[in-house]
Amino acid sequence: MKRKTNRQKAIVRRRIFIAILAVLLATIVALLSVVICAIVKNTHRDDKEAQSNSELTSSNNESINSKPESKEITATILNTGDILLHDNVLWGAKQSDGSYNFSQLFKFARPYITKADYAVANLEVTLGGTEAGNYRGYPGFNSPDSILDYVKADGFDMLLTANNHCLDTGLAGMKRTAKQIKASGLDILGTKETTSDPMYVVKNINGIKIGMVAYTYGTNSSAAGADELINYFSSANLPAFYSEAQSVIDDMKQNGAEAIVFYMHWGNEYQTKPNVYQKDIAQKLCNMGVDVIVGGHPHVLQPIELIHSEDSQNTTVCLYSMGNAISNQRISEMTGLCETGHTEDGVLFSYTFTKDQSGDVSLTAVDIIPTWVDRYGERGSYQYTMYPLENMATAENYGLDAATVQKAKDSYERTRKIMSDGLSVCQQHLGCEIRFAEQETE
Repeated sequence: MKRKTNRQKAIVRRRIFIAILAVLLATIVALLSVVICAIVKNTHRDDKEAQSNSELTSSNNESINSKPESKEITATILNTGDILLHDNVLWGAKQSDGSYNFSQLFKFARPYITKADYAVANLEVTLGGTEAGNYRGYPGFNSPDSILDYVKADGFDMLLTANNHCLDTGLAGMKRTAKQIKASGLDILGTKETTSDPMYVVKNINGIKIGMVAYTYGTNSSAAGADELINYFSSANLPAFYSEAQSVIDDMKQNGAEAIVFYMHWGNEYQTKPNVYQKDIAQKLCNMGVDVIVGGHPHVLQPIELIHSEDSQNTTVCLYSMGNAISNQRISEMTGLCETGHTEDGVLFSYTFTKDQSGDVSLTAVDIIPTWVDRYGERGSYQYTMYPLENMATAENYGLDAATVQKAKDSYERTRKIMSDGLSVCQQHLGCEIRFAEQETE
C-alpha cells in the first residue's frame, strides 16, 4: 500500500473543509428562509388586522355619526284660577286720570308665569266697554280693556272665557270680550266672537301639539244667539256632552293633537270637594283618552286626582278646582258663604308633556305652587297681590309684617291639606319630584 504524500493529504483536508462549509451555509440559508417567511407572514397578518380594525372603527364612526341625536323636548303649561275684578279691586286700580293700573296683581307671580312655556288663566269678567255702562264688579262684571295689557305683560298667553259670567254684559259684551282678547294677541278659549271661530285650539308648544278645549256648565243670564258661541254642557244631559266631547277629541287629533287637555267650569261654589257629576265627567273624559283636566268655578280649591280609565289604557290627572287667582272674596266679605279663608287661596298649577326621540308624547310631570291673595291699603283704594308660596317659609321673603306672614302661612297650610295626598299620588305615578314630600306639622 502506497503512503499518501503531503500534497494529497492537503487536498483531502481542503475537500472535507469545503463540504463542512457547504453544509453550514445550507443550514444557515434554510434558517434564514424560515425566519424571513415568518416575518413576512406576521407582517401580512398585522396589516390585515390593522386594516380590519380600521374598517371596524370607520364602521363604528359611521354608525355613531349616522345615529339620530337622542333629544327629548318638553312643553310646560302653567295655569291659575279665577280673575275676578270686584268693585274694590277696580277702585284700587283706578288712577287720577281715569286709567287703571293692575301692575300689583301678579308682580310676584310673574317669574313663575314667564318661566313656563305657556300660561293660562280664567278671566271671569267681561270687557263690555263703556257702551255696556260703567266698569263694575259683581254681579255683572264689566272690566276695562287694560286688564289685558297687564296679564299679557305678566306672561299669560291664553284666557279662558267659558264661565257663568261670560254674558254679564249681554251677547254684545261677550262678543266684544272675545274681540278685544284676540286683538291683544292673547289666545281665547271657551267663547267665540263669531260662529266661524274655532271651539278648540291645537297649540304647537316647543314642537308638541296640545289640543285644548274649555266648557262651562252654564251662564248667569241668557241671550238669543249665545248658545252657538259658548261651549256649554248640561249636567242634566251628560250623554249629549260626552258625544260632543268625543267628536271634539277626534277633531283635535285629526288636526295633529298629540295630547288632550279639557278646562272645565263646574262644581259647587265654596265646596272644597268635587260633586258627583264632576267625578262622573272626569271618569268619562279619562275613558276617552284625555290627559289633563283643569277645573274652576267653586272659588275655593278642590283636590287633584289620578284617574284610571275603565279599560286600563289611560290615566288622567284631574285638578277639580284651582280656586281664585285674584278677587275681593276675603274672609270678612264672605259672611254666611265661606268664612274659612279658602276663597283667598289659589294655585299655580303646571303640567309638562314630553316628546321622546321616537316621537311619542306623554305626560311626565305636574306641580302645584300654593298662592295667597293679600289685600292691603285703605278702604276705597285697596291693593291686591298674589303671593306664590313654594313652602311655609316663603311667606317671610316678601317683606310682610308678622300678622300678614301668618295669614300667608295659614293659606299655605289650607292648600297643603287639600292638595298634598292627591298631588303625591300623581307625582309618584309620573316619577317627578314630590312637592309636599316633607309634611309640615298638622
